[in-house]
Amino acid sequence: MEVFFLILMGFFIVMANVIGFIFFKKKKNLYSTAFIILLLAGVFGGLGSLLALFIIRDAFAVFYGLNLAYYLLINSLIVFLLAILVTIIKKYNSRKM
Repeated sequence: MEVFFLILMGFFIVMANVIGFIFFKKKKNLYSTAFIILLLAGVFGGLGSLLALFIIRDAFAVFYGLNLAYYLLINSLIVFLLAILVTIIKKYNSRKM
């Protein structure tokens, strides 16, 4: 059962990043992509909690969803920091030319 939830966690993280990448391709904005992944952290965390509750049938299964949301929040923070870094590099290169 433990392997199933680890695979499911990996699936949710990959799906959040793929959805963020699709939004990035449409809007060309890393900040909106980080915000979309931040919103998906709550959605996928809740979905993971509900799924774990239905499978395990224990109240402590909610912590699985909270753990999943935590990893997606960290993922969103990384994308946001990369967006800030890219903005700084673009501004530095535009001043240099």
